[in-house]
Amino acid sequence: MSTGTRHQAATAGGTPALGTRERIVRATSRLMQRQGYDATGIKQISRASDATLGSIYHFFPGGKEELATAAIRHGEQEFTDLLRSTLAADPDPARAVLACTRELAAGLRASDWLDGCPVTATALGAVDRTPDIQRAVAEAFGRWRTVVADRLRAAGIADADARDLASTVVSTLEGAELAAQVAKDAEPLDIAGRHLARLIDSYR
Repeated sequence: MSTGTRHQAATAGGTPALGTRERIVRATSRLMQRQGYDATGIKQISRASDATLGSIYHFFPGGKEELATAAIRHGEQEFTDLLRSTLAADPDPARAVLACTRELAAGLRASDWLDGCPVTATALGAVDRTPDIQRAVAEAFGRWRTVVADRLRAAGIADADARDLASTVVSTLEGAELAAQVAKDAEPLDIAGRHLARLIDSYR
């Protein structure tokens, strides 16, 4: 999910400089978010992270595949943080999910519609060829579903329904974000948010 703008803002102004490994991971995540796996090269990552090739291979001896796996886990954590904060900000889970779609739309606008989901963008070019990436992506989606399901259960929705709803929420957010990015318009996310809110309300 598009969370890069939030994190760039959070690391600006007085925050200690990132370590070399973290710079490499963040640069990889951002590049693959915008270009995909195949179009992103190690030399480009080196330039974007201001790290030598030697440093990259020191931290990631497995090369590009290991880097991509780390970037996926970074993107997973970014969206997990966004989910948790938006879902916790409103006692009504339907309104909270709607707020999440608005947050995603704001992130896309701030990036000029460039920064979609880094997990999906990386996976599309590599998941069928690299088992480590496939596992990392599956774990990311599983973690997001768990975060949403936990929030729905806390609102009194039965366990089985919460699990099914969480899967629907995460899948819908992914598809709506991609549609909004392609259209350069927040409408798909706005529509998704409204319909997800109605769906959640119907279970209470």
